[in-house]
Amino acid sequence: MVMGTNDDADAVLRRPAALASGLTDRLLEARVRAGELERLRPGVWVPTADRLPEASHRLRVLACPSHTLPVSHQSAAVMHGLGLLHPDFSRVHVTTGTASGGRVHPTRHIHSGLLGPEETVVVDGVPTTSIERTAVDVACGYDFDAALVVFDSALRAGADREVMAETIARGRRRGNAAARIALPLADGAAESVGESWSRAQMITARLPTARLQHERRVRGRRIVTDFDWDRQLVGEFDGHVKYGRLLKPGQTVADVVEDEKAREDLLRWDGSMVVRWIWADLERRRVASIVQPWLGRLGLI
Repeated sequence: MVMGTNDDADAVLRRPAALASGLTDRLLEARVRAGELERLRPGVWVPTADRLPEASHRLRVLACPSHTLPVSHQSAAVMHGLGLLHPDFSRVHVTTGTASGGRVHPTRHIHSGLLGPEETVVVDGVPTTSIERTAVDVACGYDFDAALVVFDSALRAGADREVMAETIARGRRRGNAAARIALPLADGAAESVGESWSRAQMITARLPTARLQHERRVRGRRIVTDFDWDRQLVGEFDGHVKYGRLLKPGQTVADVVEDEKAREDLLRWDGSMVVRWIWADLERRRVASIVQPWLGRLGLI
């Protein structure tokens, strides 16, 4: 199966092509020193830009000299566009497709593991583990929070829950326990890593399950909330990415923040208490302590 487009590969500059275009090694090094080029690996560069870590890692994957082994784990998650919690992008991850042969190099982590023919696809010209196999591989290597994040994201991207359950059930994997617990609780309606991590903290605290992305109309305005408990309590995760996603042509972040305030006023007018939290609250594991008192006050627990 072939997936994706290879637009980003056009940004990768390899030494043979650079020399053929008239550049020299000295000029290439000068552009690196000047901050115009970023070296991905020896003989491979990319124009310097303000990129997210995921975008930089994706370019590192595309810059690999050959892809004899399928990209897997965090690297495959980046190729599929899956959300990850605290990923480690220090190495490109690949899987052997056999029961042995795993090893770690300074720039590459080779995992041993059998791969069925349906567990490999091609994404932007790169052999990559399927979205279901990728999500399970990532989930089995981390704790419950990270497992829920990647499973939420995989379901949002169209992954098959039953296929992931079957993959977990096959063989013995380190981290199986967290993956087994997280998968039945995963929900593709969660729209971001922050929302999924919020869910994980609420689940761990055994708080009542909220409706995700619940739509309502207030005074003619369509409002979709991150978390909704019986229309009485609304929870909102505030992240910079969220505001950037909401920007319309000509809008600034300040405009969006003002619009969010008006939106919150409408929700309160309609009888909902609104609580908010930010990424720092997630890092400090404060989400449950923010939500729980209001659930109690409103008689929802």
